[in-house]
Amino acid sequence: MQVALASYAMVDQRSTRQRLIHSALELFATQGVTETTTKQIAELAEVNEVTLFRQFVNKNGLLLAVIQEAAVFTQLGQALVRQASETGSLGDIYEALKAYATACLQALEAVPAVVRSVVGEAGQYPAENRAALGKGFTQANRYVADYFAMVIEQGQLQTHLPAEKLASLLNGMLLGYAVIEFTSEFHELWENRDDFLEAVVTLFLNGAFSSASQLSLVSVGLVEPESSYNSTVIADLPTSLVHSILQRSKKASSQDYAIAYVLFSAGLSPLEMIALQRRHYISDDGQQLLQVAQGTRQVPVNQWILGKRYGSYTRNPLTQWLKSRKDNEPSLFISDDGKSLLEVELRQRWNTWTDGLLTLEGHPPAIAQAQQTWRVELLMRGMSLDDLQLLTGCDRATLEPYAKRAREKTALEQAIRLDQKS
Repeated sequence: MQVALASYAMVDQRSTRQRLIHSALELFATQGVTETTTKQIAELAEVNEVTLFRQFVNKNGLLLAVIQEAAVFTQLGQALVRQASETGSLGDIYEALKAYATACLQALEAVPAVVRSVVGEAGQYPAENRAALGKGFTQANRYVADYFAMVIEQGQLQTHLPAEKLASLLNGMLLGYAVIEFTSEFHELWENRDDFLEAVVTLFLNGAFSSASQLSLVSVGLVEPESSYNSTVIADLPTSLVHSILQRSKKASSQDYAIAYVLFSAGLSPLEMIALQRRHYISDDGQQLLQVAQGTRQVPVNQWILGKRYGSYTRNPLTQWLKSRKDNEPSLFISDDGKSLLEVELRQRWNTWTDGLLTLEGHPPAIAQAQQTWRVELLMRGMSLDDLQLLTGCDRATLEPYAKRAREKTALEQAIRLDQKS
């Protein structure tokens, strides 16, 4: 009987503690830490205020327990490591980091009043509470560092900083976003959360790894080919591989086919693709154009892709996709929920089409290589470097490697023709 009573008391004590934590979180989130009193928390938890003091000493102790037991960032970090362990794929870095960063910000956005209060009142916390908060952040950060360590080992990458520092920088940027977003209403630092996330993850991947590692990241489509590391290495895709990707996209859906068609026939980057609106598409019997870069330039959508014609100016994968749509969404390409397609979704579609395919170098085809293939093809078909500058908006130095690659391929084709004549 005494054992049973003791067991009941322990269960009841844990239940009381959890009720107090949940009540505190609810009140902190709705009215902030400063405006919340211990009496209000006790009343909401349906316990005596003395019980709160017995459990947590004061409101600061209760706030610490809320942060520790919520463990949002620790759980997200653990999920990140678990995903890396299960997939073991270098190609998942972009998507994993984007998902982690998105989940972190969503968790913070769920309790903006708590964030504001923690920032505003941190100086009032006793030393032991501040130390515990720091320990909590460090523990959460360790899981993200473990993820980076796994990525570096799997990909045999070279980084400018150790994994722990990379994790600290990423989490610091996410927390910085939350502080600015929840304490400054009229800033113009970024358009929205997606704009911030896209910039942070792209900047992070481009800046974290050394020049040698960047080539590996390009090969799996994680960074764009315009960086300085790629100024001398152009990895356009073989003709047969391009047509295989297009055929796979055709089997996936009419939108997938249209996306793949535009990637290879207009040479746009993923960011340019997701920014396209229906009004940006211009087509008649004699031409097919896309208005890109916020209307600052136009690019042609070619009928011919590496020797094969994909429809006409008025009937092709893109026109067929647009004719099939029944929605009013202005974006040229849309998600499954009917909203504008996100870059991470675009990359996921590419990964689906290219699953199991390999380039001549033995890597999965990267979405960035579609743009490289288009540029090399135009130069091989006779376009001047000056004209390609106008179409791409790139400077001559950026395009010189493409011209060199085009000359190499042209010379190779000429050598083959000469051999066949012999």
